[in-house]
Amino acid sequence: MIGNAWDALLPQDAIRAALQNADDDAKTHTVYPPRERVFAALKLTPPEAVRVVILGQDPYHEPGQAHGPAFSVPDGVKLPPSLKNIYKELQSDLGIARASGDLTGWAEQGVLLLNTVLTVRRGEANSHKNFGWQTVTDAIAAAIAELPQPVAFLLWGAQAQEKAALARASKYPRLVLCSPHPSPLSAYRGFFGSRPFSQINEFLSKNGEKPIDWRR
Repeated sequence: MIGNAWDALLPQDAIRAALQNADDDAKTHTVYPPRERVFAALKLTPPEAVRVVILGQDPYHEPGQAHGPAFSVPDGVKLPPSLKNIYKELQSDLGIARASGDLTGWAEQGVLLLNTVLTVRRGEANSHKNFGWQTVTDAIAAAIAELPQPVAFLLWGAQAQEKAALARASKYPRLVLCSPHPSPLSAYRGFFGSRPFSQINEFLSKNGEKPIDWRR
């Protein structure tokens, strides 16, 4: 279904059930991201490549924004407020200024840009939270716990932080960073000043991995 090693690691019945729920909702509502982009994050970052997991809540719910990877938007699309705040923290942390909202360059370096829920109804944040996606993303977190390579987890918001125990359940090197979601509603409660990007690169370097080039 995904087309790489994730297929052997994840519960296909649960994936089909969640997709069916999203497809049923799409009969009467607009659903994001487009059907062919629902698993874009997993396709861009197969398990053997994962070095960082950035976990959010659910996809952007306005037209033209969500294209699969969490927090990313297609090049040329106006930056959503959460992504603007991510970029503010990136610049404060590492002095990196970004213009494009397309985070594919991060994904291609091993940054799995994942939401806890993979679909959403237009204009209704978290509207698919009970569609079965949590079972799928729990399985993703559990599968990553078994990967031998060092992995840093960045859990943004309460919903993402429910995966913290799964992220820590590994005998391999792990870094688990938790902070409020970068949404304007919560970013000032501890997201700003959390310096996650430098901490991730320090962790990767200490464990013999190449740091992420956050400019890409």
